[in-house]
Amino acid sequence: MSFGITKTIPAAAGIETLDSLYDGSRDEFEFHMAGSEPKRLKVGDYVYTIFNDQLHGRLRIKRFITGVTNPGSGKPRILIIVEAPGERLQSPVPKRGHRGTRYTDGEDWPN
Repeated sequence: MSFGITKTIPAAAGIETLDSLYDGSRDEFEFHMAGSEPKRLKVGDYVYTIFNDQLHGRLRIKRFITGVTNPGSGKPRILIIVEAPGERLQSPVPKRGHRGTRYTDGEDWPN
């Protein structure tokens, strides 16, 4: 298993955003999470992507950018920069989407 977080790609972002994480059209992507410093995550962990209640793939964390604030609330947040393209599952696995960030041991990732 591989430690990381799950993030849901909003339906409004479209399948094109999800596809771009795995098709080689970009070399990195930015996710965010609340907080001022990553406490449990480290470089090399994964961001597992969920879209339409399905786990589609994972991307390795490349670096963190701290000292950023949420433009809506003014609260601190961390930008998580991942390497792309990531690893995409041949067939998505059912996984309920959510708001925010959830930690995972990668238990839904097939061996």
